[in-house]
Amino acid sequence: MDYKKVKRAVIKVGTSTLSHKTGAPNFRRISHLVRVLSDIKNSGIEVVLVTSGAIGIGAESLGLTSRPTEDTVKQACAAVGQVSLMRIYSDEFSHYGKTVAQILITRNALKNDERAENVRNTFGELLSRGVLPIVNANDTVTTSQLGFDENDTLSAVTAKFCKADLLVLLTDVDGLYDRNPSDSDAKFIPYVSVISDALLEAATGKGTAFSSGGMSTKLKAVRFAAEENIPTVILNGDNPEILYDLFNGTAKGTLFETFVPQ
Repeated sequence: MDYKKVKRAVIKVGTSTLSHKTGAPNFRRISHLVRVLSDIKNSGIEVVLVTSGAIGIGAESLGLTSRPTEDTVKQACAAVGQVSLMRIYSDEFSHYGKTVAQILITRNALKNDERAENVRNTFGELLSRGVLPIVNANDTVTTSQLGFDENDTLSAVTAKFCKADLLVLLTDVDGLYDRNPSDSDAKFIPYVSVISDALLEAATGKGTAFSSGGMSTKLKAVRFAAEENIPTVILNGDNPEILYDLFNGTAKGTLFETFVPQ
């Protein structure tokens, strides 16, 4: 894939990238990410950010020591955390002269043609005006929204709405391995051409205490994006500057240029 031809990218960042293990925001990492995204935008690539972290930050603000399991508590945490998260992003991006907008998406947008068209139009207008949209699930409105696979699926949905050239999933591993990467003999897989049921079944495991995703949810997102002919890359987000390497074609990660078996 020629990454230098990418004009519009959806970049998803997970809770493990944005937060410390305590659930509190990792301000240094967030600041670094914002600087890199602003620079990438300056290079001419339209950027849409799909962010996790609202529930984790809200949980920390409310004094919880782990991710809540009750829907009502999750919704309360999301309501508190969303305010803090957007304030952080708005302040950080303003240092680089970037205007941001918040878009909260529900699953109903997928099922209703009028709502889907409204979402597409909103993205189109914002991007045409140079605004950087920041997307999250509308966790406070519907409890079914809390099953959005910690925004992995949401990122693929967003890529579809935006007609993105590329979906980037930043996580806490380098990409896809043939088994748990903690195993000493695990082999890294740099390229995948087919998302098979066997591959989905092989991807198991959860993320950190404050996240709900894992590789299996990311592969489901990859598969959804593949149905829209959108390639996906999974990268380690520990150092946001890996995004520079990505668009230069030198990053270590897993590229999914896939088709979905019938």
